[in-house]
Amino acid sequence: MTQVQLKNLSKVFSGAPAVDAINLDVACGEFLVLLGPSGCGKTTSLRMVCGLEQPTSGSIWFNGQDVTNLPVQKRKVGLVSQRFGLFPHMTVEQNVAFGLSVRGMPAEEQMRQVGEMLEIVRLSAFAKRFPSQLSGGQMQRVAIARTLVTKPEVLLLDEPMASLDTLLRSEMRQFIRDLHDEYGMTTLLVTHDQIEAMDLADRIAVMFDGKVAQLAAPDEIYQRPANEQTARFMGHSNIFVCTRTSEQHIDSPYGPLSLGEASATVQ
Repeated sequence: MTQVQLKNLSKVFSGAPAVDAINLDVACGEFLVLLGPSGCGKTTSLRMVCGLEQPTSGSIWFNGQDVTNLPVQKRKVGLVSQRFGLFPHMTVEQNVAFGLSVRGMPAEEQMRQVGEMLEIVRLSAFAKRFPSQLSGGQMQRVAIARTLVTKPEVLLLDEPMASLDTLLRSEMRQFIRDLHDEYGMTTLLVTHDQIEAMDLADRIAVMFDGKVAQLAAPDEIYQRPANEQTARFMGHSNIFVCTRTSEQHIDSPYGPLSLGEASATVQ
């Protein structure tokens, strides 16, 4: 398992910061979700961890080793995106075997590992099918299997369920969480979906304008948002105006509350 650290990480495009000096420490085996609206810098952060974007400043560390300037193929990361990226002319098993083939693994060992992985993602019966013969959820599982079969130390998921319908999203959320719990690999997932983040994360990093607004467990993010922007993003229903009546008490539309009882951010 791998610890991932982002230290004062920034990325500037055309003079505008997409990611602005963020600091994150992802524990070994942790499932961290980067949550925020479009354009907040979450995907750019993930791409820098992967090695697809070079930081403007700051550094990325795996297990205490600076990997900022390492190429993608030397980082031992696996990336799954919302575009499945399956080869349409290859069968399921050929798609899953692709990364092993590139690494020069003998064909017999490839097929053994592919067979095991297809069992894990429950697609053994679909090994000879082509992507066009699969559902969206099945194609996503093939994409995940193709990534996991190469045994990455860090799994990166970039909006992996964005193109799925509501029912499939729910099924895939459970599948991804179960898979993480079985493998225990350090996982970073990018999403703008609050429900997805709450369901999957050990911790959530809420991002706005290239900065991390709050980093905490899902319950903490929802019940005790660090600021109004985070509170509004997590749900309008938990925003109401109140008046402080003393150091430890407020008068709310629902009656008086002590600050010890109120699960809210008081500003």
